[in-house]
Amino acid sequence: DAPVTLVAFSDYQCPYCVRAEPVLAEVLERYPDQVRLVQRHFPLDNIHPFARPAAEAAMCAEEQGKFWEYHDGIFERQGRLEDDSFAEIGSAVGLDDDAFNLCFEERRYKDFVEADFTAGQEAGVTGTPSFFLNGIKLTGARDADELSRYVDQELARLEIE
Repeated sequence: DAPVTLVAFSDYQCPYCVRAEPVLAEVLERYPDQVRLVQRHFPLDNIHPFARPAAEAAMCAEEQGKFWEYHDGIFERQGRLEDDSFAEIGSAVGLDDDAFNLCFEERRYKDFVEADFTAGQEAGVTGTPSFFLNGIKLTGARDADELSRYVDQELARLEIE
């Protein structure tokens, strides 16, 4: 029911995305009822070979209601991912290993991640992180104060306290 939606197009191996995570967390803490965060996947395959598998793995975690825990587990590795990382993160966040591994091996969310990527391209995303605040495009790294100013402007425009 939040009046402001912040969509983040992100790549799990992007160093700028790693730095953006605490900023997003701070904005959500400042506006717990006014802002909702929507994560969209935008893996930059040519420079981040594990970003796409990480995005697919995060969606497999979503099947078990642990998307955000898994998402945070990926970002805690600060872009340092390898083949074994995905199962390790899954175990660490308490996923059913067999169900997760089957989902991941089947690449069950391949098309979902590709659809996010295509949506990003169609919206003009060329790099990560890219943000859209109620449809307003904000590219590049932002600090919590700057994002908060945009949130405040949008709340004022919508006349919401």
